[in-house]
Order: sequence, then C-alpha cells, then structure tokens
Amino acid sequence: MGRLEVDLAGIKLDNPIIPASGTFGYGKEFEELYDIRVLGSIAIKGTTIDERYGNRLPRIAECNLGMLNSVGLQNPGINKVISEELPYLQKIYGKKVIGNISGFSIDEYVKLAELMEKEESVGIIEVNISCPNVHNGGMAFGTDMNQAAKVTREVKKVTKKPVFIKLSPNVTDIVEIAKACEHNGADGISMINTLLGMRIDIKTRKPVLANVYGGMSGPAIFPLALRMVNQVYKEISIPIIGMGGISSADDVIEMMMAGAAAVQIGAANLINPWICKEIIDELPSKMTELKINNINDIVGIV
Repeated sequence: MGRLEVDLAGIKLDNPIIPASGTFGYGKEFEELYDIRVLGSIAIKGTTIDERYGNRLPRIAECNLGMLNSVGLQNPGINKVISEELPYLQKIYGKKVIGNISGFSIDEYVKLAELMEKEESVGIIEVNISCPNVHNGGMAFGTDMNQAAKVTREVKKVTKKPVFIKLSPNVTDIVEIAKACEHNGADGISMINTLLGMRIDIKTRKPVLANVYGGMSGPAIFPLALRMVNQVYKEISIPIIGMGGISSADDVIEMMMAGAAAVQIGAANLINPWICKEIIDELPSKMTELKINNINDIVGIV
C-alpha cells in the first residue's frame, strides 16, 4: 500500500483527494487541463430524479475568504447521468466515482440509490441530506435526527455499495445526527456541507442572491469544519470524508489529523482548477517534511 492510499469502507483510493460534488461537474472541463486520473475519486454533481435548472439568477455572491451559492442542484437528472455522464466519465477517468444523490422524499432517495447501485463505475453512494439551497428537501432531512436515520435505513435496504451520508452543519448537534446515521447502517459520513448565509447590496437595499440565502463555502469555514469533523470522529467508528474550505496540502493534513479518512475539495476548484493536482503533487514532500510515513498514520491523532 502506497503512502497516499486510503480505504473508504472497502473502496480503495490511490490518494485521499476528491473534488467535491458540484465543483467539478463530470470532469469534462478539467480533463482539458490535466490528467484527472491522478484524483483519488470524484464526487459527481448532485443528482436528482428529474432534470433541474436550479434557482433563479443571481445565485453566486462573493464573500471575504469564501463565497455564497444558491445554485439549487442544477443537474440533468438521473437518467441522463446514467446514460451519458457516467459512461463519459468512466472513459476519461476509469476509476470508481462517488455518486451524490439528493431527494425530496424518502422514496426519491431510495429510487436514486437503486439506480446508482446498478452502475459499475459508482463505488460509493453519497446521500446528500444537507443542501441548504432547495426548498422542501435536502437539508430538511439533515436537520432532523429521526429523518436522517430513516433516509439512511431505507437507502441501505436497496444497495450493497458503501453509503456515506453528507451532513449539514446548520444543526444544533451534528454529532447526534452522525451517530444516528451510523446506528442505522451508514458506512461513512461526509461533512460538512455549506453554512447558510446571505449578502445584501447596500446600494439597492436588496439581497444579492435571488434566493436570498445561500451556502457559504471557502477558507472562512475551514476551522468550523475541522471542529465538527473532530467532534464526530471521536463518537463514531465509521470513516469520515472531511470537507469545508480545504485549499492546500497543509489543510488536507490538518483535516485528516482531525479525523478525516479522505477529503473533498470544493470552492478551491472554482478559484484554481489545478488545485487538486497541485495538492496531490505536494503531499509526499509535505509528509516527508512533517515526518509522516503513511497518510493513514495521522487520521484522528488529535
């Protein structure tokens, strides 16, 4: 096993670096920039039953050390993802990907999981119960411990693939929700999704986002994500994919020291499209500098 190889509930990755869902599309734009096969895995854009345009424009707002988005799960729908996007991604990437699914009901999550179960290229199903930009769905399941448990339990009935539940930070106690997911069969946890925020245009005296509120991502949320990952790691025994403001090899190591078995990189892809490759290239020398023989040795050491 190489210095950077990690294991996520039986799915082996060459390294722990994964572009986060919604910030890498299906790899098409990035394949023109570098060989995306260097990536540990890819979390595909959040997939719903039907095609979605998403929320009204404007749906992006800049912030100090971050950004707000209220894209609202824009995607072509599960049938097109299966018939077009996954086959093309398999052609240009060739390794197991993470199928991110979002539902507006338990039945929709189950249907999406059943379809992802049949896809050979999907190694892990990431169940997004934490999107803050969609009304009557997404985060509604992630903020209620009982609902989170029920989604987990029902999805696990229809798939043998590892199921990672993507949690919302917009809750009172994320640890209890993570424990409920583990107790109901989750194979892993992905955390954190964006924090709900807003911006106001002081000249027009109106919200910058058409949706008013949006999800905050970027370096500003890194310490918050780090704290939550560490808290959850101490209370569960299943692996965590850590995310939230990661933008350097140092951040990756810090997040893994907090308890993450692998990481996802989101907003940084939108600023520097080479960031994932650069981090993968830098990690070995950074590990040598810090006297880390194997990346797995540091998981949860704090």
